[in-house]
Amino acid sequence: MTIAPSELILNPNGSVYHLHLQPEDIATTIITVGDPDRVDSVTKHFDNIRFTTQKREFKTSTGTYKGKEITVISTGIGTDNIDIVLNELDALVNIDLQTRTIKEKHTSLDIIRIGTSGAIQEDISIDSFLISRYAIGLDALLYFYDSKHVQHPEIQEAFIKQMDWSSDKSAPYVVSCDSSLALKFTSDELIEGFTATNIGFYGPQGRKLRLKTSDAMMNRKMGEFRFRESGKNIRITNLEMETSGIYGLAKLLGHRAVSLNAILANRATMKFSSSPTQTTEKLIAFALNKIVQD
Repeated sequence: MTIAPSELILNPNGSVYHLHLQPEDIATTIITVGDPDRVDSVTKHFDNIRFTTQKREFKTSTGTYKGKEITVISTGIGTDNIDIVLNELDALVNIDLQTRTIKEKHTSLDIIRIGTSGAIQEDISIDSFLISRYAIGLDALLYFYDSKHVQHPEIQEAFIKQMDWSSDKSAPYVVSCDSSLALKFTSDELIEGFTATNIGFYGPQGRKLRLKTSDAMMNRKMGEFRFRESGKNIRITNLEMETSGIYGLAKLLGHRAVSLNAILANRATMKFSSSPTQTTEKLIAFALNKIVQD
């Protein structure tokens, strides 16, 4: 089946519409960051850079680190942008852009998010690193896809009950990281976490400036949530804005994904890192060295 021009939009040079990339521009190992400026914070460690481009918030550079080819791309903030980035990256490797047909041979990408986050548990230290074993999406992205088979309904139902979740809000969805890719990042330096992906930074994460939130106890109830799995309680550890979308779409599209978080704030103790740049830089170095390990 040929994919119509209205569904797969290409630029005049044949590149995918938003990212302005062609298949040869990317590696099969992808690092995603939110901030376009953080792309350079990653690639400054590279041996060389063979390609770079930018359109809007989407900046992409491809090069090698210790001999391994890696692409770094900025997604901007939010799962709406993740919908664009994941679908267009997949199109680059799994759709023939000239014939507009799906390739017979599937290519799987390794997608590693390096991002910043705020903890909601008092015992999670500022400037620590966290790997998201699970993510709960408080947006609606995955419900626009046939996605029930990658969700964890038991955890979702328990969360809705614990939170007394309003039916006016989108139903939460829970997805997991790729366990095989997560093994590459095994380290005593990483806390294993369950990340809540919010649809906004202020009210949706319980912040109050001049507006009241609809649930003043949301973060407290979220912090108290527990789900019994494999003989232990799992709890929600941190808040950010992309991980659930990355995990959900990666699973649906047949890619491997993991999210690494630099904890810059603790919402329970109301503290913020005094050295956020240095902490993020340390996580970048940690991730790069884990990526190239056999």
